[in-house]
Amino acid sequence: MTVALMWEARAVPGRGAELLAWARAQELTPEPLRRETFRAPQDRVLVITWWDAPFDAGLPELPEPDGELVTRAVHRWRFEPVG
Repeated sequence: MTVALMWEARAVPGRGAELLAWARAQELTPEPLRRETFRAPQDRVLVITWWDAPFDAGLPELPEPDGELVTRAVHRWRFEPVG
């Protein structure tokens, strides 16, 4: 089974590039099958990772960034493919 983990954070205004660099520098062990990083207006950063694992598996996730870098807690979701 494949599961996708989504991690989304919103940087303090003007610090989106710093949050993006921080997210890209975070290593996950083991590495996911696939990892994509996105940015959006309002200094938002989204990271999606794909894993060959059950939906409820214990998987490594990106941590919370320093509280001075983000405006709120990170949002996290898990998704499974639909046939």
